[in-house]
Amino acid sequence: MPHVQPGDENALQADEGDLSDMLSELRILLPGAQMLTAFLIILPFNGGFAKIVQAEKIVFLLTFFLSMTSLVLLSAPAIQHRVMRPLQDRERFKRVADRIMMAGALSLALAFILGTNLVISEVFGYVAGNVACVLMGALIICMWWWLPLHLKYSKKI
Repeated sequence: MPHVQPGDENALQADEGDLSDMLSELRILLPGAQMLTAFLIILPFNGGFAKIVQAEKIVFLLTFFLSMTSLVLLSAPAIQHRVMRPLQDRERFKRVADRIMMAGALSLALAFILGTNLVISEVFGYVAGNVACVLMGALIICMWWWLPLHLKYSKKI
């Protein structure tokens, strides 16, 4: 339970809202991880998969591992919340869950980047795949990390 003075219902509601917000954010990230993982699970069973070069197989394995890792990390806070109920130290749980969620987001971002490389390289060649990989990485960095931090610390917008 958070350190709330008796009668301070607003602080308690804000604390519960933060946890609900975090779990809702996880519900948004999980389908992306699930879709990518589903695609990657079926890929080796496709007849053309055996024909890809060793470098593409390594990219596939890294992408698959990162995608699976993101699923584990992004689902962990919800499962931990269920296992630990009732929460004894809500603030600590939120801090740890936030770190796990960010590690899952990083893993998912890397899987998106490598997945982009895998697909574009197969369709248009290695150069296009590498360019697309860099562009996807830049987009993720800008939209997931730079823009929110810029908006958080900028007084202009």
